[in-house]
Amino acid sequence: MTTSTLSAGASLDRSAAGEIRIGDLTVNRLGFGAMRIADARGPGGQPDRAEAVRLCRRVVERGVNFIDVADIYAFGACEEILAEALHPYPAGLVIATKAGFVAGKLQPGMSMLPPIGRPDHVKAACEQSLRRLRIDCIDLYQSHVPDPDVPYEDTIGAFAELQREGKVRHIGVSNVSLEQLRVAQSVCKVVSVQNRYNFGSRSSEGLVAACEADGLAFLPWRPVILKEAAQ
Repeated sequence: MTTSTLSAGASLDRSAAGEIRIGDLTVNRLGFGAMRIADARGPGGQPDRAEAVRLCRRVVERGVNFIDVADIYAFGACEEILAEALHPYPAGLVIATKAGFVAGKLQPGMSMLPPIGRPDHVKAACEQSLRRLRIDCIDLYQSHVPDPDVPYEDTIGAFAELQREGKVRHIGVSNVSLEQLRVAQSVCKVVSVQNRYNFGSRSSEGLVAACEADGLAFLPWRPVILKEAAQ
């Protein structure tokens, strides 16, 4: 992942894909997922934070105005890199982040990190993301994953409370079923759903249709998987 990789598409117009609305925010349809920016490498193949900073700046220079990150990505380092690269943020740039996983490394036999949806965790995670991103209000704060040990309405209730406090502008959900989306919508206004969706993984078709019907933004994660598409 280097700036030269991005420069190869320098002739592309990022606005050609059109725009979408996330609540009252309008962004270019092509966004940037910042999950791996902490893995940016320099010419020698070694981790290079300066290269990560350059990459983030180049992304915005090329017209991307929606960046998605999460508190657990590189233990918060991805949020810090975004702030280092882009703060003070240019007008019109929308940054979305998430809370809902226990920070750590996958252990043998684990397919994902343990979810954590306790309201106290959500509120503490929000404060940490605000600090790392150097902002007072998160444009789009997303529940990263439902916690089976916590009623989803309680988890989303914490997001709603943060919104009432002015720390969150819009609320989104991620990795949800249609039923869980409806639970979240019964608690607060949800503006987006972020689920895995690509040519090889289409289990969220029903949610895509629900988002279209309800006027929500559907934000696919891992939208391009060439190996799966070929199988």
